[in-house]
Amino acid sequence: MTLDKFHGIIPAFYACYDNEGNISESRTQALCDYLLEKGVQGVYVGGSSGECIYQSLDERKDVLTFVAKYLKGKMTLIAHVGAPSTRDSIVLAKHAAELGYDALSAIPPIYFRLPDSAVYKYWSDIIEATPLEFIIYNIPQTTGYTLTPALFEKLLTNKKVIGVKNSSMPTMDIERFKKVGGKDVVIFNGPDEQFVAGRIMGADAGIGGTYAAMPELFLKANEFVKNGNFQQATEIQSKINDIIIGLCSMNGSMYAVIKEVLNRRGVNIGSVRAPLEGISEADTVSIDAIVKTIDQAIEQFCR
Repeated sequence: MTLDKFHGIIPAFYACYDNEGNISESRTQALCDYLLEKGVQGVYVGGSSGECIYQSLDERKDVLTFVAKYLKGKMTLIAHVGAPSTRDSIVLAKHAAELGYDALSAIPPIYFRLPDSAVYKYWSDIIEATPLEFIIYNIPQTTGYTLTPALFEKLLTNKKVIGVKNSSMPTMDIERFKKVGGKDVVIFNGPDEQFVAGRIMGADAGIGGTYAAMPELFLKANEFVKNGNFQQATEIQSKINDIIIGLCSMNGSMYAVIKEVLNRRGVNIGSVRAPLEGISEADTVSIDAIVKTIDQAIEQFCR
């Protein structure tokens, strides 16, 4: 089994809405075309950046359908199918398998604090629902659950488990998971602010919520790491972090700001769904500055 198709830069796909706030196929296609043109290795569909917890089951199925329609066979497709119930997760998993996705992924169960035994069964039930490979999503700061190396090792007894999307902040977690799985798993760096550090500590690839706002920078940072040019990789990470701090400093949510950045770059995918907040009038000047910073960084590092 080769895991090469899961290596590289994999943006988390954003929710694409029309002017009334409904899922838009045409705007989904526009984001697909944009990311394909940028040369990223894949997309992670229906996760946090996709506003999955604010969408109905049918809407989530539609998003999976539209992305597969425009990107299947052109890049690696990973479907995030985590949902409040195992039943809904399995519905999404089967739908993704029918559409030809390359792998599934899921956060642990949310809201109720469940023991490891329940979390293990939740992930195992999803894994057994389809023939697809599976990537665990560890994001304790939002789910309240922390994947341990011991549970990861237990899950790896199922050969369909191929890795972890690790969005916990300590880079040591990446090193620990890589030590457990070795060369037979893919560890994805989650926190964009530490992409370079995560790669150096053992991450094989990255899945990130800000990648699509500046794919050129993450592709170049990954190239620097692969070539052992850690000084320039660190310099570009510093610029990326300046941009991320800006994206998170507005009145609107980070995703609303990112969507406006994309709009300024010619890709209109709408705004965000409440309770996420859209951008305010006061944000527009700051967004202009962020777009300028991104363009200058691309000129500095990628030309």
